[in-house]
Amino acid sequence: MIVRSLDNVLTVDWGNGVSRRFLLQSDGLGYTVTDTIVLAGTKSLLEYRNHLEACYCIEGAGEVVSMDGTSHRITPGTIYALDKHDAHYLIADPDTDLRLVCVFSPALRGDETHSLDAAGTSAY
Repeated sequence: MIVRSLDNVLTVDWGNGVSRRFLLQSDGLGYTVTDTIVLAGTKSLLEYRNHLEACYCIEGAGEVVSMDGTSHRITPGTIYALDKHDAHYLIADPDTDLRLVCVFSPALRGDETHSLDAAGTSAY
């Protein structure tokens, strides 16, 4: 059994916020669970070429925008899944941080970060 609290997990600055990584590849479960903060007013162009991701919003608000321009409002109680390694914009509302519980498959090593100043999507 694995039991962890927010006080003792790996915290990574992923570029426009922090990702608290509860379960990692080294845990042997095949998936990662994170508690991720997206800073208020940020816009991130992201893509996960090696992982599928699902995100469940527990605080704040924002939107996820597909590359064809389709926007989906994200508020507490909303889940979105990037089931095709979808490139997307993740945008947090200007007045509050967006907090997401995310699941990655396969699992993350734990040290992954984004390069948000690079041309194109930031991917891992």
